[in-house]
Amino acid sequence: MELPFAEPFRIKMVEEIYQSTKENREKWIEEKDYNLFNLESHKVFIDLLTDSGTGAMSDKQWGAMMTGDESYAGSQSFLKLKETINTITNYQFVLPTHQGRAAENVLFSALVKENQVVPGNSHFDTTKGHIEFRKAHAVDCTIDEAFDSELIHPFKGNIDLKKLEDIYKQYDKTQIPFTLITVTCNSSGGQPVSIENIRQVRELSNQYGIPVFFDGARFAENAYFIKEREAEFKDKTIKEIVLEMFSYGDGMTMSAKKDGLVNIGGFIALNNEELYKICGNFGIIYEGYLSYGGLAGRDLAALAQGLQESTEYSYLKSRINQIEYLGNKLIEYGIPIQQPIGGHAIFVDAVKFLPHVSREEFPAQTLGVELYKEAGIRGVEIGTILADRDPETRENRYPKLELLRLAIPRRTYFQSHMDYIAVALKNIYDRRESIKSGYEITWESDILRHFTVKLKKK
Repeated sequence: MELPFAEPFRIKMVEEIYQSTKENREKWIEEKDYNLFNLESHKVFIDLLTDSGTGAMSDKQWGAMMTGDESYAGSQSFLKLKETINTITNYQFVLPTHQGRAAENVLFSALVKENQVVPGNSHFDTTKGHIEFRKAHAVDCTIDEAFDSELIHPFKGNIDLKKLEDIYKQYDKTQIPFTLITVTCNSSGGQPVSIENIRQVRELSNQYGIPVFFDGARFAENAYFIKEREAEFKDKTIKEIVLEMFSYGDGMTMSAKKDGLVNIGGFIALNNEELYKICGNFGIIYEGYLSYGGLAGRDLAALAQGLQESTEYSYLKSRINQIEYLGNKLIEYGIPIQQPIGGHAIFVDAVKFLPHVSREEFPAQTLGVELYKEAGIRGVEIGTILADRDPETRENRYPKLELLRLAIPRRTYFQSHMDYIAVALKNIYDRRESIKSGYEITWESDILRHFTVKLKKK
């Protein structure tokens, strides 16, 4: 008999989590204006708000932190991180930042101007926010298959080449600073992008003289799916696939709080020295000196080790297996989710789950609140609230998918937690017809409203 899969790690330390009552949770979420971001963490039993900076570090990472070099300039920890990034990505110039949106802020300050357009595959909220803050426009060129949650397609994160070329034909190349490939594509359900598609985007972009950059927050998970689903790469190591993937880009930003396996950190990696110098100036203004970028030396050291660990197949198999276990449980219960199951999260199709809650009443947010009240589980809406308002008309933007994202922190929860999550959703699904209405906004910020929005019941 073949031995079953087992996690390639064991536990050294545990953290107690508090189980509250449903009555407590109903009171707490009302006090917080039905915004799950506003909840204090000790009032959450299983926290799936994000996989960003919420995972567990390894003993080797903690050991690296003890030897971190805290020098302001020329830190040995930075040099180790730079060497690691050079080796893994083959990008030669590295600027650390304190997190991914800081990397976007620095790079976009150098490249994005008013009235320009940035095409890509379903830009995430902070990415779109940084583009629109500069009075430019983010254009979604994701393949249509991504927006049918029941359709099985191995690479729903792919860019539609016709949509992309239409943008290239519509605008002069001076109006397109770059095309952005997000790996994996968070907004379409943690879906991967194939090497074949990345090559085609690069070739098309070369024809029109457009640079290509990556948002590499979950690059290792993307490489895992390439190995599993793209025949050409089945015998390649993760590190070999990563090198191939990034070879088609001019550079990358990264939130290292995802596939860097750290609690804080990010970076920009480039091959253009002139662009590096421009970004370096913005980096010094916004983040700190070139060799620390808003991070302590111990953070740089932990990240260098984390990048090595996240690009090992055994770790990734364990990571993705846990997501697939939960997704398959939900499918078994008849719960509509984005399929195939993505890399870092389960995305529940809230419109199919709650068909009698109108889009104007935010069904994904409604489901998120119900899940918290039911079981103390905190997810996040990837829908109309997150999509924000059109910056010109100020009307709500209704995305093609209205999703509740359940992002699983890395190396943090057990299989029994996955079972708990699945049963909690099943309980709500069984009583879904009793949920007749959702919420309305009572206050919102001008940009990135979902972080701080206030709601009330309809």
